[in-house]
Amino acid sequence: MKKTLSRRARVATGGAVLAAVAAGTFGTVAANASAPESSRDAAVSAAPAAAAGKRDTTTSTHLTIDAAGEAARAALKAAEKEGQRITVAVVDRNGNTILTMRGDGAGPQSYESAERKAYTAVSWNAPTSELEGRLENAPNLKDIPGTLFLGGGVPVTAGKAPIAGIGVAGAPSGALDEKFAQAGAAALN
Repeated sequence: MKKTLSRRARVATGGAVLAAVAAGTFGTVAANASAPESSRDAAVSAAPAAAAGKRDTTTSTHLTIDAAGEAARAALKAAEKEGQRITVAVVDRNGNTILTMRGDGAGPQSYESAERKAYTAVSWNAPTSELEGRLENAPNLKDIPGTLFLGGGVPVTAGKAPIAGIGVAGAPSGALDEKFAQAGAAALN
């Protein structure tokens, strides 16, 4: 014989079941949280780390922050001698800015331009004045984000591989910008 529970009994029974489930869940969480750290660490560190072989990795050379500062100061000094107000940027092999120095009186546009010239020079391992000429045969190059194909950027190399780029902007011509960028690169030798 099947017995049906009243509405009140069903609500009370359902509430009791929910309370029991909640208490069990809370107890499990609380037990985990109070486990000794060594037990938790053991569970996390149980998976072995994968070791990469020598032929799976590469090593690259990067310019130090001190060397980047030396190059930037040399470029600023060369520009000051000629009465030019510039900004100089130095980027690493991956195009990430190491530092940017905006000289006294340099225009606001020079900051981004210097970084983009440095990025362009290291990306193609060539002075940006040389790259300007390539636009005649490949005008879409200028559409690559972050690049600027105007004179003023030079690569820095180690063993013929680019490791940094120096970009200068703010002088009245790309030729002068590049002259100052070259002075920065020459300070590294």
